Amino acid sequence: MRKPELAAAIAERTGLTREKAAEVITAFADQISAAASRGEDTTLIGFGTFNIRTREAREGRNPQTGASIHIPASKTVGFKAGKAFKDALRSA
Repeated sequence: MRKPELAAAIAERTGLTREKAAEVITAFADQISAAASRGEDTTLIGFGTFNIRTREAREGRNPQTGASIHIPASKTVGFKAGKAFKDALRSA
C-alpha cells in the first residue's frame, strides 16, 4: 500500500477528504522523523515502536574487485511490532 492508497482508506474510514488524510499522514511521518533526529523512540501502543539503532564500523568487501573497504559506523531506524500488530498478522 502506497501513500495515496493509505490516504484514501483513511479518508473513507474517518470521513476526511483524501487531501486532508494525506496531510495527516505527512504530519505523522514528519513527527516520527523529528523524534528520530532528536534520538527519541516513538511508541504507538499496540502498533509498535520506532527506535534508533547504531551500527558499528566494520570491514566489508567490494563485490566487484574483492578489495577490502572500511564501512563507517552509522545510525538507522528500527521498528519493533507491538503485540496487537503481531496478533493481527497471525490471524490473517
